[in-house]
Amino acid sequence: MPQRNQILDKLSIYIPRKKMEERPVERLMALGEKRDRSVNYLVVEAILEYLKREERK
Repeated sequence: MPQRNQILDKLSIYIPRKKMEERPVERLMALGEKRDRSVNYLVVEAILEYLKREERK
């Protein structure tokens, strides 16, 4: 079992069945290809933008 204070460098997400209808993975893959970025890069950028927006509230 990892130590509680260990820095986490991996993230796995579960996409609920209802959200799968919106095809988030396929859309991220297409956008990543268009922007020459990995899906991981796009997801991390989205998370950071969300955190900045929510922390300003």
